[in-house]
Amino acid sequence: MHKVVVIRHPRENKKKCSMRFLEGREGYFFDIAADGFSFDATGYLLLEIGAPQISEAHKGLPILLLDSTWHLLPRLRGKVKGDFIPVSLPPHLATAYPRKSKLFGDPSGGLATVEALYAALRLMGQPDESVLDNYRFKEEFLKKNFPQDFEPQA
Repeated sequence: MHKVVVIRHPRENKKKCSMRFLEGREGYFFDIAADGFSFDATGYLLLEIGAPQISEAHKGLPILLLDSTWHLLPRLRGKVKGDFIPVSLPPHLATAYPRKSKLFGDPSGGLATVEALYAALRLMGQPDESVLDNYRFKEEFLKKNFPQDFEPQA
């Protein structure tokens, strides 16, 4: 069983949130970073672009996910305190989520939050495909990033 904390920016559209189907699931905790909110992430893995890559050495550690648009992420990140472990995912991973922002660019290697969670658990040696069960772009994401899991069509 893994422990996952998801902190959402208050302006994150819950209807578009890739993590919404995991709410209420054992081991998953959700919070909204309203005014005055802070989170002590001591001992947590925090997924961040540019950090050292996550690996099986991190197996069993709790994961903190920040759920926000890329544009609002720095404000959300500022609410995280404590002695956490920043980790990243391999840069070759690509999202299947269709991005539509006309105002702000997304970083290369940026994934939907549920995609990042799946990849992190897999790279930690704790694969759990069930986190993608209700994700609309599950098959496309897996085929794009983990093609070895699919049998060739005859």
